[in-house]
Amino acid sequence: MSDEGEVILDQTGRVLGPRAQTTRQRLLDATTGLLDEKSLRDLRVADIARQVGTSPAAFYQYFKDVEDAVLCLAGQASNEMPSILEHLDGDWRGEAGLERARRIASAFIDHWDQHRAVLRIRNTASDEGDARFQAVRSEAMQPVLMGLAAQVKRNRGDKPATGEHPLAAAAGLAAILERLAAYRRELERFGVTRDDLVETSARIVHRTVTG
Repeated sequence: MSDEGEVILDQTGRVLGPRAQTTRQRLLDATTGLLDEKSLRDLRVADIARQVGTSPAAFYQYFKDVEDAVLCLAGQASNEMPSILEHLDGDWRGEAGLERARRIASAFIDHWDQHRAVLRIRNTASDEGDARFQAVRSEAMQPVLMGLAAQVKRNRGDKPATGEHPLAAAAGLAAILERLAAYRRELERFGVTRDDLVETSARIVHRTVTG
């Protein structure tokens, strides 16, 4: 679902040149900015085109509709998930492992801070059964899920004494990290700082991975 390394086509199947790709990306950037102000339901193609200084007809050269543009944005966000995976490998014991978990929690929060509106739409559409958004969410989260499961297995074995399944434990951790990152701003209203969230999330991850 990502654009990186792929040939990008317009709606007629023609390959986009550099100038057209720039215009397409400007439309995507405008979509991102407007989603911070409007819901997906309220956002119109004309709003996006006006932001870029072009016509709705130009938008339809690149995307079927607003939802299609958001799907592309969700794919672009997925490209950033490998940066989180970089923190998974290595020693998870003691303070070094806890610091590793802090980096993972911080990376999740940064990822959501940058793409909050798009990721919320992605997750909502995925939960509602939209196969397109389910695929792009899976592309982003499955490597994290499998990486966490591998670390649980490595540090605690195939069948920890607590009876936790490594993959189920990893799924729980991924859900916690994503959910807390998604609602960071809401939690701030109750006095939970970013540092609080990183530390709490990290300790949950570290305890689960190491037992």
